[in-house]
Amino acid sequence: MTSRLARRALRTPFVAAVALLAVLTTTAATPALAAPVWLTIGEQAHAVMQRVAPQVPTLAARQVAVNVPVQRGRAALRQASETVRVVEIDEDMIPTLSMAVHMKLAKCGGFMQHESLAEALAVLHRLDGTAEPLLAPSYAIDNPAEVNAMLPQLQASNLLSTITQLSNFQNRRYNSTHGVAASNWLFSQWQALNPGNRRTVRVRQIPHTWAQKSVEFEIIGTGNSGETVILGAHLDSIAGSGIETSRAPGADDDASGVAGLTEIIRVMMASGYQPKRNIRFIAYAAEEVGLLGSKAIVTQQAARRDRVVGVMQLDMTAYQGSPTDLWIYTDYTNAAQNAFVANLAATYLPTLTVGYDACGYGCSDHAAWHAGGFAVSFPFESSNATYNRLIHTASDTTATFGNQANHALKFTQLALAFMVELASDGTPAARNEAAAAKAPLEAARVSRSR
Repeated sequence: MTSRLARRALRTPFVAAVALLAVLTTTAATPALAAPVWLTIGEQAHAVMQRVAPQVPTLAARQVAVNVPVQRGRAALRQASETVRVVEIDEDMIPTLSMAVHMKLAKCGGFMQHESLAEALAVLHRLDGTAEPLLAPSYAIDNPAEVNAMLPQLQASNLLSTITQLSNFQNRRYNSTHGVAASNWLFSQWQALNPGNRRTVRVRQIPHTWAQKSVEFEIIGTGNSGETVILGAHLDSIAGSGIETSRAPGADDDASGVAGLTEIIRVMMASGYQPKRNIRFIAYAAEEVGLLGSKAIVTQQAARRDRVVGVMQLDMTAYQGSPTDLWIYTDYTNAAQNAFVANLAATYLPTLTVGYDACGYGCSDHAAWHAGGFAVSFPFESSNATYNRLIHTASDTTATFGNQANHALKFTQLALAFMVELASDGTPAARNEAAAAKAPLEAARVSRSR
């Protein structure tokens, strides 16, 4: 970077991201740079990338139907569309693209990273924001005794403790020693929540092709052992460009979600809860650089994808940006399951208010599950216009949300109700034959544009 460019970059954080991305792009032919990777990228994130790297070509594009609220906050939906594209860029550019998207659009992600063009094209032509999953479970709410017995045991103080300990790591980047240490620490914490070594419990780290491992806590069900309910959050954090040196506490994004998983596990184990369906809690690695951890796990699940009956993602739950308590995001999620989540809130958390919004393609790990054909929901801390603007900075600390976790507790309660109601059902989910009949399209049928 030239000294003049550097001086300009210092004046505006977004310009800094733009400048760095431009430098990386214009030197993309240099052999020292990382190998190319492929992205499926949403409209807004693509506009940011195109502004600073217009020479990056679009390899394929598709209009994807999505459900969005007729009016922000309202439950009524309308069908809209978003253009999702496949592009090829250098892997080294990913963190800077992520930073540029955050600074320009005040949002996360907007893209999913892929290891091959074939994989990116396969995801692109499977995308349908209104598609139905292969399994249709009963969304009856009929386990009040179990849910109501566990809800009071969830404690905001425990959530805050876990958030604080995770945010004390220098960062939790997917390719840093700190990110590895955070994964090892969480694995140890989750192991400690099974002191009696219950045979129906398995705690493991899931290795990837990068340094940080995802962490999973599984309770094997007694009934529909082939059917599974999943609750996820992401373990990594990001801020700035330094791998080892950057300070990225990620208290809200997403230590808050991981803390929710941890507290639900604690309460379930202390209560001796035994589900009929399998339960998996997953702290994903490498969400911040293109949903890598969740995408890898969804890929592993793909061979038996009709066995997952429901997924929920907790990503940022601690900062209350508006008077509305719970926001359900409607794009790249499942409408029927979202209605179930809203009914759970009305039943078990009747004093809380619920709003609806949309965040575009690839804003968190739920997008990976949706692309894989699974029913997924994404309850969020605020509307897309009022969420915590200090994420991806050194200031994403517990102080941002008043050094308390009362807002995060609401989402933890909702997620516990979701897990118990779905996992306690002993009736096999009905198979959606219409969805099962839809075979993947050939890559050649994806519309191509420049």
